[in-house]
Amino acid sequence: MAEVNNPLRLAIVDDYPLVVAGVASFLAAERIDVVETGAMTAVISDVDIVLYDTFGQVQGVGIDLEDFVRDSGAKVVIYSWNLEPEMISQALAGGASGYLSKVLTGPEIVAALERVMRGEVVVITGDNETSVGGVGDWPGRAQGLSPREAEVLALITQGLSNQEIADRAFVTINTVKSYIRSAYRKIGVTRRPQAVLWAVTNGFKPDTLRTVDPALLKRPSPAQASQPPRS
Repeated sequence: MAEVNNPLRLAIVDDYPLVVAGVASFLAAERIDVVETGAMTAVISDVDIVLYDTFGQVQGVGIDLEDFVRDSGAKVVIYSWNLEPEMISQALAGGASGYLSKVLTGPEIVAALERVMRGEVVVITGDNETSVGGVGDWPGRAQGLSPREAEVLALITQGLSNQEIADRAFVTINTVKSYIRSAYRKIGVTRRPQAVLWAVTNGFKPDTLRTVDPALLKRPSPAQASQPPRS
């Protein structure tokens, strides 16, 4: 287990490089070493926490947390705009050690992750209106898509029906349709095939890219960790 006084070693998991890069950039100034980033595959490096970003991903009962940690013993924390109570309960029942809203600031996230490392199960939902003021990045942001509009478009691009999206996101089908209408208006399309074509050329195609920082691949020895940082 990492000492709280030392940087936490973190892996960020999501299939969308832009999303992962946004989270990594957001946390770059905090007391965190981002050791590994990448797609929804088992983490291969020695990390303390796997931060599962749910953008366009399986949520609720569909998450198999063991797929990410394997034999590493890392804790999994869900990082999401979707704060439906049933989804949070299912994630925790499935073994998640925390569930954090994307409206939290960098210091708030670090404090929550440190509590997780001390053995707490931490749930911080923040502002309930999670499509406003989101941090990090997501496909379609430059075109004015909100996080939730972008996520619905990502799921459409993966071939999900409106009902499947509603079931996955724990929202009503009318809510899904509302996000679709507003997203289509913003990207200038009127039909689903047009939306999918636009999406695959604008960063909505999942990737399998994995990046591991070679300088952080091995955990520092106790002697190294006790050395003061160089100025």
